Amino acid sequence: MRDLLPPEVSVAVAGPDDWTGQLLAEELACLSERAVEGRRRDFTAGRVCARRAMAALGLPPAAVPSAADRAPVWPAGVVGTITHTRGYCAAAAARRDEVRSVGMDAEQHRELNPGVRRLICLPEEDDRMARLPAGVSWPAVLFSVKETVYKVWHPVVGTWLDFADALVDLDPDAGTFTARVAPARVDAAPVPDPPRTVRGRFVVTDGLVRTAAVLPPP
Repeated sequence: MRDLLPPEVSVAVAGPDDWTGQLLAEELACLSERAVEGRRRDFTAGRVCARRAMAALGLPPAAVPSAADRAPVWPAGVVGTITHTRGYCAAAAARRDEVRSVGMDAEQHRELNPGVRRLICLPEEDDRMARLPAGVSWPAVLFSVKETVYKVWHPVVGTWLDFADALVDLDPDAGTFTARVAPARVDAAPVPDPPRTVRGRFVVTDGLVRTAAVLPPP
């Protein structure tokens, strides 16, 4: 993820020991006693990476608990994001006075079944992807981009977007994307100056799709 984000954003990628690292009490309270092992490992690696990312900014250790919707709750003055997929976890953090919001996502690079693809892709996006180079599962890239867009949007606006609420244009040569949020969602946002356009980067390597984006301060 480091290669996808600007220098003011600190990134930490999980190593072998991070999946079983130490959680703070406020974080442990977010895990149900019935949480399966995979959920515990993902949650743990994400919080360990989050603290390492904050430490790289010169910040003291702090808990990153979950809100009711499972979104990470970052300390005051910090924005951040966490992602995990099979065998991969990363967290990113930045100072709020330097970055308004940051989002990133990692997914397995694989073909999506037709039902999932219909759920994710707008007709315009399907038309555009049909003209992109072969050898990449562009719907998987699009899915990851939309996850990143939602992670950028949610901390700023406080609401979630549906897959149909962002129209994405991919530039495979530059490894960049532009996502335009549906005007109706922008107009209905309960905050001033909601994100209308989110621009970011993507890469497909080592069996993973990785995407990331930041919003500059307003």
